[in-house]
Amino acid sequence: MCRQCGRYFSPFAPETGLKLRVKEEAAAPQDSSIRQKFEDFWKRQRSCVVECFECERKHQVSGAAMSTICPGCSAHIDLRDYKITSGFSRTIRTRGDVHLTAKGELGSNSVVCRSALVEGKLRGNLYCDDTATINFSGRIPGRLTAKHVIVERRADVDCFRRMRVSSIEIRGKMSGEIIAQTIVTIHKKGSLEGNVTAKAITVEKGGIFSGQLVIGQAAFTQGELLPERKLAAANTAEPGISGAAPQPLPAT
Repeated sequence: MCRQCGRYFSPFAPETGLKLRVKEEAAAPQDSSIRQKFEDFWKRQRSCVVECFECERKHQVSGAAMSTICPGCSAHIDLRDYKITSGFSRTIRTRGDVHLTAKGELGSNSVVCRSALVEGKLRGNLYCDDTATINFSGRIPGRLTAKHVIVERRADVDCFRRMRVSSIEIRGKMSGEIIAQTIVTIHKKGSLEGNVTAKAITVEKGGIFSGQLVIGQAAFTQGELLPERKLAAANTAEPGISGAAPQPLPAT
């Protein structure tokens, strides 16, 4: 039986005039077709190295893969990219990218990804292995941790929790506490209000910084410094001299 017209014919003695009708589809524009083919070809050719969430073993996978299995512990690793255009509250753990659009609202308790572009409301916690780009105005009540953070020129954000980064670039306006392992850069017309702990800070001409600044090792904790301070105070303390530790001076 012909699947197109329903007529019966013998496969051993086909009729001469029997023809199958082919449904014609509208051809896509030539430019977009060529571009799509090039992007698909490039994605298939390139490869990337992913790290397992469980055993932290690294292995190489194809750029077109949507998921993979860790060769060490057989754990599933999600490689998909997520684009959030509305309310979203599920947990995300992927080695792909996350794009929170201007109309999206991310309320997940935990979001782990490779890189993120934040243009909407971020309510939950976000952890990026690479770069997190912030391009919206509002308050961030969740915790943001990333290797590198970029606050775009049109952004005006208020971070409620402490932000831990390796480095950060501020081109717009930001308020909050930052702990950076390397450097904090405030570009021209950028503004930062809050306490900063970093190894270095750069404020370009036209940039504004207001708050307390501590230059040194960013990985220290208060508990690690207490025994050393007590020992130094006991060895050098004299009558009538207070042994209180110096406080960081406000910088404006």
